[in-house]
Amino acid sequence: MQTLSQRWSMLEPDVTVVGPDDDRPRPAVILFHGCGGLRGHLPKYAAAAKAAGWRAFIVDSYAPRGWSRQFAMAIVCTGVLLHGSQRAGDVLAALHGVSQRPDVDASKIVLAGWSHGGWGIMEAMSSDRAAGRLGVADPGAVPLDGVVGTWLAYPYVGIGAFNRMRPWRHCPKTVAVISRTDHLTTVRNAERVHDMVRNCGADVETWIADGTHSFDEPMTAPPMRYHPELAAEAERRFVALLNDVAVAPGV
Repeated sequence: MQTLSQRWSMLEPDVTVVGPDDDRPRPAVILFHGCGGLRGHLPKYAAAAKAAGWRAFIVDSYAPRGWSRQFAMAIVCTGVLLHGSQRAGDVLAALHGVSQRPDVDASKIVLAGWSHGGWGIMEAMSSDRAAGRLGVADPGAVPLDGVVGTWLAYPYVGIGAFNRMRPWRHCPKTVAVISRTDHLTTVRNAERVHDMVRNCGADVETWIADGTHSFDEPMTAPPMRYHPELAAEAERRFVALLNDVAVAPGV
């Protein structure tokens, strides 16, 4: 079983870093894609973070494992491999690695996840991080204190997310995006999950977007459909979260 350092060494070569061209310690946002893999919308969010003075780190969980999009769609999206509890190992490893960079302010980090990536973040926030949990040998080796916010875009909270009602152990400010016509969850179920997070003391803002699952991803794969106006609003709310939790140096 990998340690956090080993997992980060595996992931880091395929991490895309976006940010101002300087070496100043800046707040950082770490982005985790959905079960379909890295798609064209995450670089747009990363560019928006850069414009706000943040560093953005897009973590590809598939390329380091040698997985294609087709493989992931068939195996991850169907729940055969890499459940949210295992993806949480990537979340913690990325937090561990990014926090050690001299150009990052480790006290001001936001974790941002879309669908399956949001599931992984929620597992990282709620799980008992005893040795061997979450797919890594030492999940408790990285503190969560520096996580000042989470962005959860239509996170997977369906029946396969067995721990979705488990209280969070670390409760940062959270923006939770719910898709009104999400085929993977009802609005009522999603609101119930996010109310649980709110009950742990987190400042949770929920936005019910009048779109499908993955409405901000520029593609159409029924029942999912791209909605450019909602995508623009999601990006605006994403940047608003960053500005709410940390003041970034000027670009």
